[in-house]
Amino acid sequence: MSRRRRQGDIGRVGRMSTIYDVATLAGVSPATVSRVLNGIAVSPERAQRVREAAKELSFTPNRTARSLRKQHSEVIALVIPDIENPFFTSVARGVEDIAQAAGFSVVLCNTDDDPEKEARYLRIAVSENMAGVILATAGGQADLAPLLGRGRPIVAVDRRPHGHDIDSVLLDSVAGGRDATLALYAQGFERIACITGPSTVETAERRAQGWHEAVRENGGDPGGYLRYTDFRVAGGRAAMTDLLAMETPPDAVFVANNLMSVGALQILAEHGLTPPRIGVAVFGDLPFLVQPPIGVTVIPLPARRLGERAASLLLERLEGDDQPARTLVLSNNPGSDDRSVT
Repeated sequence: MSRRRRQGDIGRVGRMSTIYDVATLAGVSPATVSRVLNGIAVSPERAQRVREAAKELSFTPNRTARSLRKQHSEVIALVIPDIENPFFTSVARGVEDIAQAAGFSVVLCNTDDDPEKEARYLRIAVSENMAGVILATAGGQADLAPLLGRGRPIVAVDRRPHGHDIDSVLLDSVAGGRDATLALYAQGFERIACITGPSTVETAERRAQGWHEAVRENGGDPGGYLRYTDFRVAGGRAAMTDLLAMETPPDAVFVANNLMSVGALQILAEHGLTPPRIGVAVFGDLPFLVQPPIGVTVIPLPARRLGERAASLLLERLEGDDQPARTLVLSNNPGSDDRSVT
């Protein structure tokens, strides 16, 4: 047995090697292995490494997966809640880049955060024999049983549906909310409010959790300064208006997504409270602007990478990867590593 093989403990006796094993041994992504297996061009050096790793592991593409390939279209459904949000536009670009390189097309389905519209798109994915689905769920109650019953892989992106054990690629929302709030404390602000999305959406709750932790760490009282709204410009306007009407309004605000921050900043400007007169921290790049307003703290999000990782996980499943469902959490800090959560 070669030294490389011993180090990775790959190809152990009694377990059939997977595309994931080949990728690890070759030092490439599973998506690259998929491209080589499907005859899609990659660099000669990478292709050679994949072929050598597959030979060393006696890897044979999963026959069940290959049979499945003949029974479904070469189309992936990307179901997202708001195509007008630049965050999801970037996610879609990441998905499309990876899927297209592997020979798949992507159908974009916009739900407008409407569970009924989401359910209709999921039914279409079944009826059209789509290869798989990448889903940012509208409300968390998506019925995935028909797709899973047909063996179609599903990867949750940004938001996880309740009650289903599927692969997920998420942002570190708690850390993002905490970091944004701590940045406001570091600037000297004391009464820091939080504007987040619907309480039924996991990302909204987790970003509020990060804010709550930071407030507690600094001896503050979060009571009264938390506002749930929708993830859109109008929601940010309504929540900021409500906060300013308080008897003791906040002197800073953490806004948990990009579109809500636009609405919040509009209201602040209308009241003559532009930063740094009031502190503002935003989770996600501000849209529609050439550069952020002076004094606004922005926590950037790896949206495109989120889509790339989700598409790669889906392709691994289509190539026969049968390991237990995984959750991949992407760091908001470019200098930090992503982490897998079992």
